[in-house]
Amino acid sequence: MGRAGKLLDKMLNSIQLDRKQTYITNVVNYRPPSNRKPTEQEIERYLPFLKSHVEIINPKILLLLGSTALNALVGDEEIISKARGKWFQKEIGSSKPWIIASFHPAFLMRQPEQKKLAWIDLKMIREKLRKI
Repeated sequence: MGRAGKLLDKMLNSIQLDRKQTYITNVVNYRPPSNRKPTEQEIERYLPFLKSHVEIINPKILLLLGSTALNALVGDEEIISKARGKWFQKEIGSSKPWIIASFHPAFLMRQPEQKKLAWIDLKMIREKLRKI
C-alpha cells in the first residue's frame, strides 16, 4: 500500500471506519502508465464495470475521491473543489446511494492545507452513517 492508501486508512479511521467495512475500487481497474489520469476512452471502457460494482454492492453511501471519480459517475465536468461536501442521490442501475465527493488522498498529500475541508466531508459522512 502506498502513501495515499495509508492516508485513506487514516481518513477512514478518523470517522471510526475500518477499510474492511468498506468497498474500495477505482474508475479503471489498473494503474495507467506513469500514474497519469485515465483517458476518456479508458473511463468509457471501464465505466460499465464500475456501475455494475456499485449496483452489486448497493452501498448506502458512495464517497467519490477526486475529480476522475466525480466526473466518471456524475458527469457535467464538475470541479471537485466546488462539488465536494454536498450530498445528492443518483440512480446507478438499481442502486440509489447517497453520494458525496471529496479530495483524493494523493491530492491532499500535495496540498495539505486542503485536509481541513476533507475533514469536514468526513464528518458529514459520519453523521449520515448515524442517520441511515
